[in-house]
Amino acid sequence: MSEVYLYTRVNYDKEVIKAHILNSGVLKTILSTDTVVVKPNFVQESRVQDGDWEYVITHPIIITSVIELLTDILKNPGKIIIADAPMTGASFSKILNHMPIDEWKKYCLDREVSIEIIDLRDEEWKMASNGIILSRKKLPGDPSGNVIANLRNDNSEFFNKPVTKQLLYGADYDIKETNKAHNGVDNIYCVSRTVIDADVLINLPKLKTHRKAGITCCLKNLVGINTNKNLLPHHTIGTPKVGGDQFESSSSSAALESKLTIIAKQVIVKFKCLSPILVPLKKIAVFVWGNSKKTARSGGWYGNDTLWRMILDLNKVMYYLNGDGTLRDDNCKSKKRYIGIVDGIYGGQGNGPLESEIIKAGVLICGTDPVEIDCVAAKIMGFDYKKIPQLIHAFEIKNYPITSSEYKDIICIQNGEDNIALKDYCKYDKKPWLAATGWQNHIEIKADFKT
Repeated sequence: MSEVYLYTRVNYDKEVIKAHILNSGVLKTILSTDTVVVKPNFVQESRVQDGDWEYVITHPIIITSVIELLTDILKNPGKIIIADAPMTGASFSKILNHMPIDEWKKYCLDREVSIEIIDLRDEEWKMASNGIILSRKKLPGDPSGNVIANLRNDNSEFFNKPVTKQLLYGADYDIKETNKAHNGVDNIYCVSRTVIDADVLINLPKLKTHRKAGITCCLKNLVGINTNKNLLPHHTIGTPKVGGDQFESSSSSAALESKLTIIAKQVIVKFKCLSPILVPLKKIAVFVWGNSKKTARSGGWYGNDTLWRMILDLNKVMYYLNGDGTLRDDNCKSKKRYIGIVDGIYGGQGNGPLESEIIKAGVLICGTDPVEIDCVAAKIMGFDYKKIPQLIHAFEIKNYPITSSEYKDIICIQNGEDNIALKDYCKYDKKPWLAATGWQNHIEIKADFKT
């Protein structure tokens, strides 16, 4: 068990944020010669609807605060690496336009601490406004290369997934690639060697609601260490009636939409030049079946029984994978050193992660256990951790545990003073955040607030 530090009514004031992080003590495990990977949420340069970004990605002041604190600790050969794999359709250069890159580099240079900024992706896509892939561009990727992780059999959280004839869907149109990687025995992920080789990972998630995961915080932010996103199962194709979780409904209309969607995508896999045809076809589909803001599809609902497994697997990979593809010892003492600092000052509610609405929550959360941190975050949002699959199942992991805690043992220290068991904690604002469409009236804590 570790303690989670919650700071409320926080603004984007660098000195205040630095003081909170220091007072939490989460940086005390870092050694002067460590290689520290700082993993922000750089999911996309802005919200889908407009150019808003301050509640979509990790705020630069959070990153600046961490960099400045690290330079007080690190000495050569210690170094800082800021790394993420945004969504494949995102522009890394546009994301960095929001960041004071030159300021970071000068600050580190003046203190003789090395700093790098890396786009971990192997590929970037040009996409139509409705999400259709139009073209693909190869990227340099991680300069240190990738590591293949294989969580075989019961080392993976996919081991106990109910067996159906339905296929897993990743992030691309090539369904065969996803299902070859997750075949009932093997569970293969391709991850950044820079992240795996690092001595310490500092995770800097943006606190938001999420259409497929309920919330995105520390656990979900680890999706950004994967360099081939099509190896990440996001949902199981089909309706619940046939063992899928693509849709909440098992109606004949949903079943037809599922079949037609898969047929169209498989045609594009064989004939990539036909991709532009999908743009008008998708517009017709939205007209017929409705858009995802009102209709739960693509696993965007509380019954998604696929995504949480991938999320927990990636956290296992981060903690236990060696650079040669082997796993460390199966116990919490062998894990990589880890720190989580959550930017919930401006959060995102509603249909996140890319269509969020701003909520000025004023929250900063610090800790060293991602499950504990995410449980605190869920409580702050007014959400029941038992209704968030990656949280409730994280406590049930048998092999390669992510946490050694039980929910009842989580201690929340608020503003450096109140020391409260999380199960007894009532947040300062009783109104829950607006959940994503497919999670509304399900994820929220009931009125007694004793969850």
